[in-house]
Amino acid sequence: MQLHELKKHSSRTSAKRVGRGGKRGKTSGKGHKGQKARAGNSSRPEIREMIKKLPKLRGHGVNRARTVNSERNLPVAVNIASLEVNFKAGDTVSPKTLVTAGVIRATRKRAPLVKILGNGELTKKLTVENCTLSTSAKEKIEKAGGKIV
Repeated sequence: MQLHELKKHSSRTSAKRVGRGGKRGKTSGKGHKGQKARAGNSSRPEIREMIKKLPKLRGHGVNRARTVNSERNLPVAVNIASLEVNFKAGDTVSPKTLVTAGVIRATRKRAPLVKILGNGELTKKLTVENCTLSTSAKEKIEKAGGKIV
C-alpha cells in the first residue's frame, strides 16, 4: 500500500447546522420574529388540539356493548315450530343438520352456533346435539320424548 492509495474513513465536511448565524444570513431561515422563530419552539399540531376536545366514548352508539364487541359470534335463533316442520321423528338436530335441511345458513362455510327457542309446539321425538336451548324449549323437547346430548 502506498501513501497515495490511502482513503479517508469519514468526510472532512460536517453537516450544515441551520439557524445559528453565519452563512444563512439575517434570520437564518427562521423567517421574521414570532413564536416559531424562537429557539425551543415546539407547538402542538392543530389536529391534536381538535382530538382533545372530542368526548372519549364517541361513535359507539346507544348500546356500546354491542358495537364495541361486534366481532363476537352470536347464536342463530331457531324456533321449535321450524324443527317440527323440517325434521322427522327420531332425527338428530345439530347445527350441521339444520344447515343441510335449509333452516339456517352456513357462515364462512361453517355451521354457526345455534340456540333453540321454545316458540311453537313439538310432537316428534328428536335428539338435539351441540345446541344451546332455552328453558321452555328444553321442557318441550323432553315432554315430546326427545333427548338432549
